[in-house]
Amino acid sequence: MKNSVKIISLSIIMAFFSCSEEPIIENEISEQSVITNSRAANFPAIINLPNGFYPEGIVTGNGNDLYAGSLYHGGIYKIDLRTGSGAMIVPAQSNRIAVGLDFDTRTKYIFVAGGFDGHAYVYDAISGAGVGAFQLTTTVFINDVIITENAAYFTNSFAAEFYKLPLGIDGSLPAPGAAITIPLSGDFTMVEGFNANGIVANDDGTKLIIGNSGSAALYSVDSATGVATTINVGGPVPTNDGLVLRGNKLYVVQNFINQISVIKLKGSWDSGDVLHIITDPNYRIPATAAIKGNMIYAVNAKFDLAVPPIFGGEYDPTIPYEVVGVNLNN
Repeated sequence: MKNSVKIISLSIIMAFFSCSEEPIIENEISEQSVITNSRAANFPAIINLPNGFYPEGIVTGNGNDLYAGSLYHGGIYKIDLRTGSGAMIVPAQSNRIAVGLDFDTRTKYIFVAGGFDGHAYVYDAISGAGVGAFQLTTTVFINDVIITENAAYFTNSFAAEFYKLPLGIDGSLPAPGAAITIPLSGDFTMVEGFNANGIVANDDGTKLIIGNSGSAALYSVDSATGVATTINVGGPVPTNDGLVLRGNKLYVVQNFINQISVIKLKGSWDSGDVLHIITDPNYRIPATAAIKGNMIYAVNAKFDLAVPPIFGGEYDPTIPYEVVGVNLNN
């Protein structure tokens, strides 16, 4: 990886995936359904990414498009979910990585959490051209992003704060320097290693859900004040990574235990019930997920097989990566 990209030790990255408490679902699964190895009839269930891609974030776009970002070079790969075919839409970037992604349907822009350099990046999903770069902070790991009707919000795994990038009603980008830092308070606690990670929002963007990987907790967060309230789901949610929200169902990707917990949120988002757990024999440390129709797609990060170079590992161009699709209706 480029020399200017900050390297952290393997011991720190492994703290992101560790938790002293057992998953809430392992001892309480008797009354919950488990979805395993379910497939859509017409779309491929396994979609190959380029070897040596080191993926992390994925997001759906218009139609049957899905995008995956690279932790190695910051490029973005575009996939046709109908066929599984794909190609690079954003080429490898100099001194950049791509962590979490989101897609704005108004502008067809892909928003990217930039990791260690403290930036948010924005690319045109049609041309692949860069259309914006915004410095959010210098105390960093910018991990994930969610777009609302008037802003994009970004998490920082190394600081108790998140960032608001204001957007026009048409999705237009702000001027440089427009990012706003919002401290996290209330119930939110910092621990050693990675903290704030996945993020989703309600329809009007007034309320966020932010996962804390290190503390195995989920928080409902006021997007204006940063006040966080723990979402009580009956126990810890270890190794939580990417989040997906559909209606009142929260899909929590739990990377190192190779599952996605489906939580039905209650009215004010202060509690929820684990409905079931999605597993698949093809999961290998899924990092993030995206839903299209009745399918949930998760991208295998394979951190057990290859530590990304940004975290101190050696680059291996031969490692295969894939996106795994599971049918939500079965």
